[in-house]
Amino acid sequence: MKRKYFGTNGIRGEFGKLINPKFLSRMSLAIASSLNNKGTIVLGSDSRLSSPFIKHIITANLIASGIEIIDLGIVPTPLVQFAVTHLKAHLGTVITASHNPPEFNGIKVIDSDGIEISIKKQLKLEENFEKNISNFTKWDKVADVSTMNLIPDYVEQIVSVVDEEKIRKRKLTAVVDGGNSVGGLVTPLVLKRLGIKVISINCQLDGRFPGRGVEPSPEELGKMSNVASYSKADFAIAHDGDADRAIFGDEKGSVFYGDRSIAIFEKWVFGNIQNKKFVTPVSSSNVVIDIAEELGVEIIWTPVGCIYVSRTMIESKSMLGGEENGGLFYAPHQCVRDGAMAAALMANIIAETNRKLSELEKELPKYHQKKEKIKCSDFLKEKVMSYIENNVPKEVEVNTIDGLKLIYPAGWILIRPSGTEPIFRIFVESNTEKDTNEKMKKGITLVNNAVEKYS
Repeated sequence: MKRKYFGTNGIRGEFGKLINPKFLSRMSLAIASSLNNKGTIVLGSDSRLSSPFIKHIITANLIASGIEIIDLGIVPTPLVQFAVTHLKAHLGTVITASHNPPEFNGIKVIDSDGIEISIKKQLKLEENFEKNISNFTKWDKVADVSTMNLIPDYVEQIVSVVDEEKIRKRKLTAVVDGGNSVGGLVTPLVLKRLGIKVISINCQLDGRFPGRGVEPSPEELGKMSNVASYSKADFAIAHDGDADRAIFGDEKGSVFYGDRSIAIFEKWVFGNIQNKKFVTPVSSSNVVIDIAEELGVEIIWTPVGCIYVSRTMIESKSMLGGEENGGLFYAPHQCVRDGAMAAALMANIIAETNRKLSELEKELPKYHQKKEKIKCSDFLKEKVMSYIENNVPKEVEVNTIDGLKLIYPAGWILIRPSGTEPIFRIFVESNTEKDTNEKMKKGITLVNNAVEKYS
């Protein structure tokens, strides 16, 4: 089921190229036709400079097709997902390109259950798009647009699933790096609502993302690290462009990859419940395997992408899902990744265990990781993957859940084409830094040889 426009998380492209008025109009009409031109759609956007323009086009086409719009304004993706179920809307639409650079933008389409629409429905939208279906309503049947502020409701929903009293008693301090986008609008409010002192950085909205860029990779979070260390904060948290991910740092200023925090959540959640099913993509660290074995947890592996984790959680009735990029899926709140929820839950764990975050992270099994990106045009990705697959040493175990995961006695290499950018992603993990570097060289060589062959 190969998709043309939808990627790992929605539709994304450069503004003025894929994301242009004609494309946006046709896709809006395809969305309207999926609802038979009646119903209600909740609409939100991130802080990108192109988002208001895109919102005007989508809104105009939807209401002209008879679809009522509830405009939530500039808000995180998980807030729109919460709003869809809270308001019993038929769909949600988020204008965002998440962690992509500022020249990108895109669309995420949320189903009535608050989760991104299934692959099957994505394909149906693309089919309607290609048919250029339009069914404008009569002049006197044009739908309405209303605005609504659901931030207070969303904040209270998160607060309701953590232990507010214990968190308040600890009198914690947190640093929040909003990445100049929507995380700065919500996470500080959630933490303050829990009695936590908040130090905000990069929380002013700016669609150029000048503070540290829009992707919260640990390497780009030096300012957050310094502020956390200097202020003696109990923890620090950074978000991506639409605030569905969270990267954490401890009180010493150390910042760690997302699967370290996910392992902390895994250890705490499954130490307190009987339903021990954990859903995670094939890109996750072996640390989640170690914790699962320690607690008798069943791991359900998925391809990379939040839609796979969310829908697998629903099917398996799992309480927890997690991604190496800092995506936390906590079912008592909602089965989607949610950065503000991750912040509140981390505060809960620190308060309940009466431990420092550095101590919680240090007691996890240690692995060395590296991540790299290699540019590759989207139209070459299939050929490049085929070449790599045919050139993997025969003695290496290969997992093909998503891309190619080469599994060695010590560590692994995951090579997969990005579903959101014209790049290949290489993830490497091993027991030592030396072996990790050597494996990364192998992965880079494989991808570069393939790209050069077809360029």
